[in-house]
Amino acid sequence: MTNASIITIGDELLIGQVIDTNSAWMAQELNKAGIAVKRRVAVGDVWDEIWSALDEEQKHADIILITGGLGPTSDDITKPLLCKYFNGKMIVDEAAKQNVLNIFTKLNRPIIERNLKQAEVPDTCRIAK
Repeated sequence: MTNASIITIGDELLIGQVIDTNSAWMAQELNKAGIAVKRRVAVGDVWDEIWSALDEEQKHADIILITGGLGPTSDDITKPLLCKYFNGKMIVDEAAKQNVLNIFTKLNRPIIERNLKQAEVPDTCRIAK
């Protein structure tokens, strides 16, 4: 059986400001697919903690899913860290960019550069469609 770990990232999760519903949903979907979730780990927006969690979870899982730490704020360091961890670089994913544009258009809100950064992804990742 394939084993998975889920790493959730964000100070807001650790202080109880936000309830982690993402990893619960992920675990349910993985279970439906016959993949056993062996561990769920929560870390803050701290470079060394995220890096250590990746190192540790590789010892226990065939698949590691990461959620959180991907927003447009300065404390969201996950994408640059993943680029360094997997020897990649940031690129703009056009489908993700269009998604961001659609959301802001639907909400009738101005789009600023910081929001467009949400369309930047490591070139070593695969974007779920």
